[in-house]
Amino acid sequence: MKIAVTGGKGGTGKSMVATSLAVEFAKNKKTVLLDVDVECPNDHLLLSVKKKEFVKIYQPIPKWNFNKCNKCGKCASVCKQNAIVFVKGKYPAFVKDICIGCKACIVACPYGAISETKKEIGTIYTGKNYNVDLISGELKLGELASGEVVAEVRKNSESIVKKLKSEIILIDSAAGIGCPVIASLVGTDYIIAVTEPTPSALHDLKRVLYLANHFQIKHGIVINKYDLAKEFYREIEKFAQKSNTPVIGKIPYKKDFVDATIKMKPVVEINPNYQKIFKQIINQINLSIK
Repeated sequence: MKIAVTGGKGGTGKSMVATSLAVEFAKNKKTVLLDVDVECPNDHLLLSVKKKEFVKIYQPIPKWNFNKCNKCGKCASVCKQNAIVFVKGKYPAFVKDICIGCKACIVACPYGAISETKKEIGTIYTGKNYNVDLISGELKLGELASGEVVAEVRKNSESIVKKLKSEIILIDSAAGIGCPVIASLVGTDYIIAVTEPTPSALHDLKRVLYLANHFQIKHGIVINKYDLAKEFYREIEKFAQKSNTPVIGKIPYKKDFVDATIKMKPVVEINPNYQKIFKQIINQINLSIK
């Protein structure tokens, strides 16, 4: 079973929910957690995992043979990222940091002057704690291809999941609704949308649920810090009822969650009373998927 944890707005508590659910799932089933918030991965911190490098991630980029180049500029004209700078009468200049590896320039070159090489865009790390196997992707500083790194994390995780015979795959996505999030959600069995009782969080929640509906993936809402603004919390409940989306869990705002972050432990280990909340979320997911 593949479950994605997302939410649209940053800071709503996605990673807290993902790591806590992973710990609870791992008590009964072999569980893998994918941290695909590749620009700022931090699940290893919340689980006190000592991560180890598993594999580097590379992206194809063009390489010029200027002995064949006729200075026609067609490569620059097809580059939508403006990674190729061309001045008439001169050889094209290539800015590899903004290249996304589409290979359009290779196809467009009429002289066969452009071949393919590669650049490093990220790293995949692995680790384990609390019986949870963690696979974490990390985008290289300055690179733009976060969606490609997410896709590679998911692709590489397949062999690990098969080897471990894992039953549960939890995917902790980035915030937003862009390519990295879409790459996190596709092919999953269930989406947990984590929100909080604020207007901006509700706005972003609606956008994420649009994606869930677009991909026809079953989903539910978890309201974190629900007791900070009970009046607006009811607005989220009204939206959930109107959109026929189940609220599968609500989490109070307590100092234990701050302590968990500082001590780098899952909140269910800081205070076992929270185990009930996450077990109820798991039960709701199981009922929905059945």
